[in-house]
Amino acid sequence: MFAAVVVLLPPPADQPGQPVAAVGPALPGDWFYRQRAFPQGHIAQAAYRGALRARSRQLHQKASRSRPNEYDNSWQFAGPTNIGGRITDIEMPASRTDVIYAGTASGGIFKSVDQGHSWSAIFDEQPSLTIGDLAIAPSRESWLYAGTGEPNAGGGSLAYEGMGVFKSTDGGRSWQPLGLSHSGSIGKIVVHPRRPELVYVAAMGPLFAPGGERGVYRSTDGGANWQRVLHVSDSTGAIDLAIHPYQPDTLYAAMWERIRRPHRRQYGGATSGIYRSFDGGQSWEELTNGLPAAAAQKGRIGIAIAPSNPEILYAVYADAEGKLQGIYQSFNHGSSWIQRNSSGIIGVPFMWWFGKIFISPHNPRSVYVASLHLHHTQNGGHHWRQVFEGAHVDQHALYIHPLDSNLLVAGNDGGIYLSHDGGENLYKVKELPVTQFYTVEVDESQPVRLYGGTQDNGVNRSLSGSHNDWEAIYGGDGFVVLVDPTDPTYVYAESQYGLLGRSTDGGRSFVRATTGISGRRNWKTPVVFAPHDTRILYYGAERLYRSTNRAVSWQPISPDLSGGPGLNLVFGTITAIGLSPLNPEVIYAGTDDGHVWVSPDGGQSWNDISTGLPRRWVTSLLADPLHPQGVYVSFSGYRQHDHASHLYKSTDLGRNWTDISGNLPDVPVNECLKDPHDSTLYVATDVGVFFSENEGQHWELLGTGLPAVVISDLRLHAGSRKLVAATYGRSLYTYQLPALPTALPGLAAQGVRLFSPFGRGLRLYTPVGLHARLQGYSLQGNGGDILFEGYLQPGYHQFSLPGQARAGGLYLCRLQNLQTGSQLTQK
Repeated sequence: MFAAVVVLLPPPADQPGQPVAAVGPALPGDWFYRQRAFPQGHIAQAAYRGALRARSRQLHQKASRSRPNEYDNSWQFAGPTNIGGRITDIEMPASRTDVIYAGTASGGIFKSVDQGHSWSAIFDEQPSLTIGDLAIAPSRESWLYAGTGEPNAGGGSLAYEGMGVFKSTDGGRSWQPLGLSHSGSIGKIVVHPRRPELVYVAAMGPLFAPGGERGVYRSTDGGANWQRVLHVSDSTGAIDLAIHPYQPDTLYAAMWERIRRPHRRQYGGATSGIYRSFDGGQSWEELTNGLPAAAAQKGRIGIAIAPSNPEILYAVYADAEGKLQGIYQSFNHGSSWIQRNSSGIIGVPFMWWFGKIFISPHNPRSVYVASLHLHHTQNGGHHWRQVFEGAHVDQHALYIHPLDSNLLVAGNDGGIYLSHDGGENLYKVKELPVTQFYTVEVDESQPVRLYGGTQDNGVNRSLSGSHNDWEAIYGGDGFVVLVDPTDPTYVYAESQYGLLGRSTDGGRSFVRATTGISGRRNWKTPVVFAPHDTRILYYGAERLYRSTNRAVSWQPISPDLSGGPGLNLVFGTITAIGLSPLNPEVIYAGTDDGHVWVSPDGGQSWNDISTGLPRRWVTSLLADPLHPQGVYVSFSGYRQHDHASHLYKSTDLGRNWTDISGNLPDVPVNECLKDPHDSTLYVATDVGVFFSENEGQHWELLGTGLPAVVISDLRLHAGSRKLVAATYGRSLYTYQLPALPTALPGLAAQGVRLFSPFGRGLRLYTPVGLHARLQGYSLQGNGGDILFEGYLQPGYHQFSLPGQARAGGLYLCRLQNLQTGSQLTQK
C-alpha cells in the first residue's frame, strides 16, 4: 500500500485482518491458500515437499551433464530491487554496524556487509524460503539460526509451511537443517548469551491443523536434539520469546491460541498468555497479575525485555478480534503489570499481522510498537508518536543497534528502511529483490519495458529494463496489467477484485474502466485482449464481459459460468480466459470451482466442457496458436488419493481431454504457454518453470539459477525469444530461449505462419520482425491484390480480404520476405 501520483488511485489494498467473508475472496492470503486447498480444504504439504525434492533432482541432473543443452542456461534477474517486499525479521551482529541479515516472507535470507547498499542471497539452496525469525548467537556472531515458516498468517504465507530450523556457523555461507520440520512457522528464536549451542525456539505449529511441533523447544547441543519445554494446547503455539541477558535461565514466552480454517479465523482465546521460567525452561508459570484475563482480550502477544534493566518488560496485546487491546509494563520481572497509555498508536483491526514490541538497548523508557506504522515512546508509554514517517505500511521488524541506539533498521511489507537519528529521517534500501509478483507483462513494441502486479505494492513498471528504476503506476494489490501491442499509449492496470483502470497516455494517469460490470469478482480478476483486435477486451466476473471500445464500456456475453456463489473454498468467479488467435469466435472460460466452458460463436452460446477434467481451481486457459480447435487448461491444487493431473489438452474444442502432465511433480500449475515457432510448452508451477518438447510426454526443469519460489506468471516475447517469469517473493527473471533456426531457407523455417482465411480476414503470425509483402491471388485470373507491404512487427496480424475472396472460390495468399526473397503460400 502506498501513494502514487496518478489521476486515479484505487482504494487501499484489502487488509489481512478483515473478517473472512462467507461469499467472495476476503483476503490475499485466502486467495493464495484456497486455490491450492480446493476442494479438499487443506494443502498436501507432503506433496509440496515431494515436488521440491523432484526439482532438486532435476537440478542435480543438469549439473552432472557432460554437455549442457540449450535449456540448461541460467535465468537472469530482471528486477525490481527498489520496490521491496515483506520483511519478517532483521538482525545485526552486536559488534558491527555494517552487517545486516534480513528474513523475508517468501524470498529467503539476504545479507549485507555495507549497511544495506548491496545484498546477497544466502539461503537459496534450502528447501523453504519463507522465513519466520533469525537469531545471531551473542557469544559467537558467525553462528546464525533461521526459523522457517512465516508466523503472521496472511498475505500468501498461508499456503506453505516452513520446514523447521536451520543453522549456519559461517555467517550464512553454508547451512544445516536442525529439525522441527513440522513446526509450521517459527515466531522467535533466542540464544543463550554465553553458550551458542543453547537455543530456544517459539514454534507456532501448523496453521490449518492442530498439533504438530507446537510450543517452546530447547536444544542444548546446537540443534542436534530438541526437547519441548512448554506446551499449552494443540491449538496454542509460541509466538514470542525473551531471555534475560545476564541471568539467561530466566525466560519469557508469549503463547497464542490460533485456529484457522479456510472459512474461519479464531486468532485468540483463553490459552493465550505470557509464561515465565526461572530455570532455563524446566518449569513455567503463567503471568496474570495486571494482564488481560478474559478470552476475548487475549490474541497475539509480543513481549520484550529491557537490555539495560532486565527487571523491566513490555508487552503488546491484540484482542481475539485483532484490535489493539493494550500496552503493558512490568518493573519486577513480570510478577505484576501496569497497563500503559496506547491512545497515540494508530489502531487497526488486524494487530495479529504485527504483534511486536521493541526496547532500546540503552534506555528502558524508549520503546517501539509495530503496527500499521511504527510508533515510539520516550517516556515509558505515557505518550506515543509515529516515527519512520513516509515508510511503507505494515511493520514487522525493527533492529535497534546496541552500539548506536539511533541506528534503526526497520522492515515492513515494502522492504527495509534505515535511520541514523532514531527514525526521524530515513532512507529506503533499494537493492533487495524480494517483490511478490502476481503477474507480469511485456511491452511488445519495446520489450525492455516490463510491467507487473504485486502483493501490497501495486502495479509497477520499468521503462528502461533497469533493476532499480521501477515505479508504481497503480495502487492497491496489483494484478493484471496490459499494454496494447498495437498502440502502447493504451495501458490497462488492475487492483484487487477487478478494479480496472484505463490509461491513454502510456500509464501516466488512469480512469476507472468498469462501466457496465457487476457481480462477483475474484481477488485476481482475469482481463485479456482479443488477439485479432486489441480494441476488444474480455473481463471475467461471474459472467464474461466484452468491451469493443477499449474498456470504455462493457456488456455481458455469458450467463453465470460458475456453480453459483461460493462458500468456504471458492468464490464462484471466472479465473481464466482463453481466446483463439486463429478463430475470433472461439472463447474459453474457466472458474475457481472447476468449470470450463467454450463458446464457438463469439459468446452467443456456451458449452460446459468440464467432463473429463478434475474439479479444481482453473488457473489458465491457452487456445492453441497453431491448431484452431486446440486448447490447454491448467489447474491449481494437489492430488488427494487420486490421479488427477494439473495440465490437460484437447484437440476438439474440449469435447475430449488428454492428460499431458507426464512427469510433472504434483504441484499447482499457474500458467501455460506455447511457443508457436517450435510447439514447446512452458508451465509456471509452485516450484519452478518446466518445459516439454513433445506435448507433455516428458517435462524438464527449465534452466538454472531460479530460486525455489512460486512462479505465478509467464510471458513470452516472441521477437526477442525471451521468457519472463514472475515470482512470488523474488521479483522477475528472464530466460533467453534458443534462437530460431537461421541456416534453413524459407519463412516456414523461421516460424512464420499463415492461417486459412476465415470470414473476411486472414491471420498471420511471425516470431520475428519482417520487411514483407502479402499478396492475394484469385485462380479466376483477376491478378494479384497487395494486402500489405511494409514492416511486420513480431506477433499476430489480421488482414482484410478483397471482395472476390469473400465471394467464394479458391484464393491464394502469398507472403514474401523482401530482404531474402523467401515465400510462404496459404490457400
